[in-house]
Amino acid sequence: AEQQALLAQLAQGRWGDDPTRAADASAPPVWTDRLRLILISTLQIDKAVFFSTAIIVAAFIPLFAMQGVEGQIFGPMARTYGYALVGALIATFTVTPCLASLLIPEHISEIETLLVRALRAIFMPVLHLSLAWRKLTIAAGMVFLVVTGFVGARLGSEFLPALEEGNLWIRASMPPTISLEAGEPIVSKIRQILLRHPEVITVVSQHGRPDNGSDAAGFFNAEFFVPLKPFDQWPHNYTKDMLIADLQKELDKEFVGIDFNFSQYIQDNVEEGLSGVKGANSIKIIGPDLATLERNAGEVLREMEQVQGVTDLGVFRVLGQPNLNITIDRQKAARYGLNAGDVNSVVQAALGGTVATTLLEGDRQFSVAVRLAPKYRDSVETVQNIKVGVQTPSGNAYIPLSELASISLDTGASYIFREKNQRFVPIKFSVRGRDLAGAVADGEARIAKNVKLPSGYRIEWAGEFQGLQQAKRRLAVIVPITLVLIMVLLYGLFNSLRDSLMALLGIPFAVCGGILGLYISGLDFSISAAIGFISLFGVSVMSGILIISSYHRLATRDMPAIETMFRVIEQQMRPILMMALSACIGLLPAALSTGIGSQVQRPLATVIVGGMLIGPIMLLIVVPALQSLFLERQRAVPPVPAPELTPEPAHQPLPDL
Repeated sequence: AEQQALLAQLAQGRWGDDPTRAADASAPPVWTDRLRLILISTLQIDKAVFFSTAIIVAAFIPLFAMQGVEGQIFGPMARTYGYALVGALIATFTVTPCLASLLIPEHISEIETLLVRALRAIFMPVLHLSLAWRKLTIAAGMVFLVVTGFVGARLGSEFLPALEEGNLWIRASMPPTISLEAGEPIVSKIRQILLRHPEVITVVSQHGRPDNGSDAAGFFNAEFFVPLKPFDQWPHNYTKDMLIADLQKELDKEFVGIDFNFSQYIQDNVEEGLSGVKGANSIKIIGPDLATLERNAGEVLREMEQVQGVTDLGVFRVLGQPNLNITIDRQKAARYGLNAGDVNSVVQAALGGTVATTLLEGDRQFSVAVRLAPKYRDSVETVQNIKVGVQTPSGNAYIPLSELASISLDTGASYIFREKNQRFVPIKFSVRGRDLAGAVADGEARIAKNVKLPSGYRIEWAGEFQGLQQAKRRLAVIVPITLVLIMVLLYGLFNSLRDSLMALLGIPFAVCGGILGLYISGLDFSISAAIGFISLFGVSVMSGILIISSYHRLATRDMPAIETMFRVIEQQMRPILMMALSACIGLLPAALSTGIGSQVQRPLATVIVGGMLIGPIMLLIVVPALQSLFLERQRAVPPVPAPELTPEPAHQPLPDL
């Protein structure tokens, strides 16, 4: 009420006059018509601008709630976007009106460009038909939503697009019992094979245990850093995927029994942090017995080999370390007057060594350990012949160790993987040529059908797929909360639940535009694309606010709802299209780029470009028909009582006050 009274005073020119300066004829008036018009315009849009900005910031709440890798990547963008919007909001109510008072001339006229006139000539007949045939228009819009939903169901899913780094990081996993010396010729030959390809600049290999103590790799592990030449120097139509396929085929043919994994330098570290093993993704078979775990891992491996798109398969073997097992027969030992501890002491002294004496050198002392010479303990036969002394009635005697214990050479655990105090065997794999979620779904179906796990054993999927599932579950909670917060802000703006819902009608069509953008571009749904969809929420609601606010400003009791909506869309067509096209033009280079580093931002840009191209078109054609049906019975009184301040249609010049 106070704002309407203020606007009435401004319209009559009775507010802002300084009575102390009235006697001074030379003093200029405090409020000119231009300043009044600027102030009136600012006061008419203050709530709409404030709530629109608040809604856009609220739409970015899911970005602030992201964790893990996606939070580290997109968190700075979300904070920067929020800070920029707050700064723009402050400038809108402080700096912008002042600059307008200085830069806008006294007398202005609005002139439409050739592009706007062409768009209006095409759009207005279509708008007239959509409002004349509202039910048919709404039915067509519903069909569009259903068809787009069917297309969206066919989109693949992945955690994050693979960021192109211009290099290869290749890991070779040799047999776990290989020594460092035995692996050197293999590593050297792998380097030679890689260098034969002209796309490779150089090869740097790392063989053996890493310097990082937390990385428990053995001598069987070899990693190769392969920087590549710029892609424009490669043969025509030869891609990186083709190079990886050729290398995989050549290495698998040359080295039997060695598993190779292809990744990139930064990507490898991210994938290892997600999966917990040296691979992009992993299947963890959890259970107590190592032999059973490894047997089940072999069955799962055979099933995953049948899944299309799954590559770099390999089982991290936990068995394979030779163990010399000496099991004492207590009954035989008791016949000679020995217990298990006496026999163990002999075995310890013979094989491991025992302290016999202490050597003194001045003030220093050293323990002197003794054990059998290597030729007496280098095989099972020599160990069986180790003599154990026993006391007999006729004196001391020596009997072979084989008479007191069973001795065998068995296979033991070379590695034991643990997580949450439980043993597991990991199976690494990558996905190339199809989406991650589809490959995992096929793998889960095959494993559930053909692999029967014993009681107490289970399977968990880790890596990029696990990160994708966690992000989806988090968004499934945060996005509804965000929509509720947007509804609260809209209700605070309109004080009407119906108007608040009307302002949200553009969101489904903007989302459908983003889905079509992904489908046409051949991209999968990812966390990057999800952020693009979140960005569409705020912009779509802003367009809805413009339409509903203009409707209430122009609606009268004598004007039909259809005619009012026609005038609203006629006036708001240009700002809505300008807002959409500015976002499209700004992000179009990112949506079309294919260079190094563009893979993460491309889905986000594609979703926004598709949503901003298709969403506003549907918002200006289908949504008005739907809104006019719900608003038909409402006849709002114009908030500004001065009719001369009501703007004329966009193609007419603004009147002078």
